[in-house]
Amino acid sequence: MSGTTTGAEGAEGAALGYEQARDELIDVVRRLETGGTTLEESLALWERGEELAKVCRRWLDGARARLDAALAEPGDEPTPSG
Repeated sequence: MSGTTTGAEGAEGAALGYEQARDELIDVVRRLETGGTTLEESLALWERGEELAKVCRRWLDGARARLDAALAEPGDEPTPSG
């Protein structure tokens, strides 16, 4: 059983913007690559990184859906000039 709860992840994920989550994820990766942490600290960092990656993925998926919807709208296509 993991030490995180999905309800807390969802609430926190909704509060984090993409840039915030990305920047914190970069920091987590840097800390893991640097080493010098205990196994327990490393595991906690890894779990946090996984949560942050999910937040980023949700933001990117949402942005992709919005772009796809905007591109699919009829009447917004450029007309050929000639």
